[in-house]
Amino acid sequence: MNKSLKKYFFFFLLAAFSNLQAQSNRFDIRWIGEYSSTKDLTKAESFAGKVFSYIFGEDVRKIVRPVSLFTENGYELWIIDQGDRQIVCIDTLKSKFDFYQDENQPLLSPLGVCAFGKQKLLISDSQSDKVVVFNRVDHSFKNLNDTMVFHRPTGIAYNEKTGIIWLAETAKHRILLLDKEGNLLRVIGKRGMAAGEYNFPTFIWIDVTGTVYVVDSMNFRVQILNADGAVQQVFGEIGDASGYFARPKGIATDSQGHIYVADALFHAVQIFDKKGNLLFYFGSQGRGKGQFWMPTGLFIDSQDRIYVSDSYNSRIQVFQLVKIE
Repeated sequence: MNKSLKKYFFFFLLAAFSNLQAQSNRFDIRWIGEYSSTKDLTKAESFAGKVFSYIFGEDVRKIVRPVSLFTENGYELWIIDQGDRQIVCIDTLKSKFDFYQDENQPLLSPLGVCAFGKQKLLISDSQSDKVVVFNRVDHSFKNLNDTMVFHRPTGIAYNEKTGIIWLAETAKHRILLLDKEGNLLRVIGKRGMAAGEYNFPTFIWIDVTGTVYVVDSMNFRVQILNADGAVQQVFGEIGDASGYFARPKGIATDSQGHIYVADALFHAVQIFDKKGNLLFYFGSQGRGKGQFWMPTGLFIDSQDRIYVSDSYNSRIQVFQLVKIE
């Protein structure tokens, strides 16, 4: 069977299996919107405004290549736009886009983002080997720790309860635990294939219980750790059939404990239970609603809204987990 047929066969099996599982679990994933440019939030213009736009053109700014994202209130969405090396904030209440760049020390290849307290964000810059703190109030940038040099930092997450920062140091095949000042507390893992070992770890997610989920990218699996770093569960392997991984990227969990993993090569998001059993998936390759082109980052908020960085379609797509009564 050639690669093209294998791919379609994979999705045929996955779709059949997914529909069965979705019915048994009595919930569904529904598309509710997308954001790609300032036009997506533009309110209805007056006739005079339309004439002005027609004559002078519209001032439209776009997201280029979103890779990761974060929201805590459902209306203010913070996005890492790696394509333009900047931070994008979409405020749906005020109907505006804001774009932020560090003019003194420009971001080179920003990748990971997470909340850092109520007023700050942490951003990993994999090319400049640093972690940056962005202040959401005065929009200033500063290094988390000027004395620390990281080796291709990617995924980042902050445990608000413990005050510990979890950082994937991808080039060193390990996870770093840092305090609030960015000082090293512990190193978890080394290169390898055993549980607790890694091969280019990338995205990290911490759920409300403090459980940590790490995408062990080139081992094509997910490792689940407790808040102390002990391995609780490992699942996944490379393949082109249902439940396998090809290019696992972003990871997140919903209120039901389901584990979502974006797979860039499958152009889909696969959903697993806590034991690593495949439940179902959503997405296919394309540009339409619910379709993806190399999805990367994931975020799920407290209302079970699912945000996907649809990287090469230059947009964020938003879905809702809906329980079927």
